[in-house]
Amino acid sequence: MDTSLIVFATAALYLVAGLGIGLRLFSGRKPARIPRGPMLGIGALAALGHAVTLYSELHTGTGINLDFFNAASLTAWMIVVLLLISALSKPVENLAIVVFPMAAIVVLLDLRYPGQRLLGDEADWSLRLHVITSMLAYALLTLATIQALLLAVQDSHLRSHHPGGFVRALPPLQTMESLLFEMIGVGFLLLSVSLLSGFIYLDDMFAQNVAHKTILSILAWIAFAVLLWGRYRFGWRGRTAIRWTLIGFAALMVAYFGSKAILELVLHR
Repeated sequence: MDTSLIVFATAALYLVAGLGIGLRLFSGRKPARIPRGPMLGIGALAALGHAVTLYSELHTGTGINLDFFNAASLTAWMIVVLLLISALSKPVENLAIVVFPMAAIVVLLDLRYPGQRLLGDEADWSLRLHVITSMLAYALLTLATIQALLLAVQDSHLRSHHPGGFVRALPPLQTMESLLFEMIGVGFLLLSVSLLSGFIYLDDMFAQNVAHKTILSILAWIAFAVLLWGRYRFGWRGRTAIRWTLIGFAALMVAYFGSKAILELVLHR
């Protein structure tokens, strides 16, 4: 089958699943709500199609192609898979209203704007470990950020004494906060492994072409470390937790995709 057909089918499935989850969320707790299982199943089918297209895009005869849009597509796929796995045991399916449409857009952009930036076959295991843990950390902390945004909306509605609408369909505020810190805790651990592996095994983490990425990643690590320490020491929650999550994610997003976009799409390096 033509790869482009799989891409369009994948994007369509993502959009259908995201729309279904959205309709389910905004219907509140009505008996006629769309069941979560079929929507997550459609999302899983989309993830399968996404994996097929990724395989054909990433693998070349001389290494793995991690150009900007391929890397974005791989990260989006990781986010989807982490969400689907988490949804088996935790009430996180509402994150799909952002994750699934985002994945649909990224997979279409990857088809529209092909490029080439190889991680060659000669790359050793330490570099591969660094790349994989970096992308997993980014994926999980992206989910945490989406969770923080939902938490912010829920907190705002409850503070203004308007707990109606889709807020009624969300888990209790305490559960939402617990899920947020679970995601941040695991994401912080992965980010720590990524930075540590980079400093130990890579030649120079402060070389001219990657210094900004390293510095911003360290700033993100500090932001999440402060948040986790504040949670443990002072019981930080609510708006304070949301604020620090967004600060850490912003630094991490600019560190990886911001610098990658400038280098590859603007400067063509």
